[in-house]
Amino acid sequence: MFIHIFGFRWQPGTTDSDIARTTAAIQAFAGNIPGLLAVHVGPNLSPRSQGYAFAGLMTFTTREAYEAYTTHPQHLALLEWLIPLISPVELDFEA
Repeated sequence: MFIHIFGFRWQPGTTDSDIARTTAAIQAFAGNIPGLLAVHVGPNLSPRSQGYAFAGLMTFTTREAYEAYTTHPQHLALLEWLIPLISPVELDFEA
C-alpha cells in the first residue's frame, strides 16, 4: 500500500467556496483514479497545524498507482486552478 498525505495553507483571498470546491474535487477522485483505495479530506483540527488549515490522506494499491495519479487528467485539471490558492506540504510512504 502507498499512502499520500497532504496539507494546505490557503493563500490570502481564498474563499469558503474555493475550499468547498477543493474538497469536492478531491473527493471526486474516488472511483475515478485507478488504484486509489480511499480518499479522506477536511479541515485540519490540530492545535499544532503551523498554518496548514486543510488536510488529506489518500491510499493507493501501489507506488506505481500513486505515480500514475500524479499525471492523471482529473488530477492535472485540479492543479490548474488549485495551485495558486495553496502553499502545500506532502508526505508519501509505503506501508
